[in-house]
Amino acid sequence: MKQQELPLQDRRDAGRRLAQRLQGHVDASALVLGLPRGGVPVAAEIAHALGATLDVMVVRKLGVPGHEEFAMGAIASGGVQVLDKPLIQRLGVDERRLESVIAHERHELERREHAFRGDRAYPSLTGRQVILVDDGIATGATMRAAIHAVRRLGAEHCTLAVPVAAPESLEALRPEVDHVVCLAAPEHFASVGQWYRHFDQTSDAEVSTCLRHSNDTGTA
Repeated sequence: MKQQELPLQDRRDAGRRLAQRLQGHVDASALVLGLPRGGVPVAAEIAHALGATLDVMVVRKLGVPGHEEFAMGAIASGGVQVLDKPLIQRLGVDERRLESVIAHERHELERREHAFRGDRAYPSLTGRQVILVDDGIATGATMRAAIHAVRRLGAEHCTLAVPVAAPESLEALRPEVDHVVCLAAPEHFASVGQWYRHFDQTSDAEVSTCLRHSNDTGTA
């Protein structure tokens, strides 16, 4: 997709366009993991088009106390924890405050996991081809944590699939995955939402509906 073709209509339009680009590169045995909430409607379209399994990769940023938008690590589905230890040491975040942040975010991660998956076990990633999907990449911090998570969980091949991304963030992530599919990486990137005509907030209920529909149609 050329930049002049932007903006995208909505997340589902983005997913269908990504699926076209992924055809021939992945097969039905792939596991499509959407990053909640906005990445799941995109991932659902990809999984449907490829006949692949759909699930979620929940990632929670560990924000620096007092500067929560600044990530000092992340936790993710499957019990994965990634810490930027040099940064934590440099900022003087002590063990007590770090554990407090981790506990808070783990509680929210578990809440979302239960809301989205219920009692269904997290799928095994060992030896699998995984497609990580979000509705866009700005800083790349959340996607980087997701990539680290699927690697630690044993994925054999990791594809990053996003409709739109900040060019510098996309290039920083490229060496960490096996394959990248991105429809557009426009300059003057301020936010993901600016490249969509419709970019309403995705609800927990919509995520659950995507997963339930995928299960009902036999692709999860």
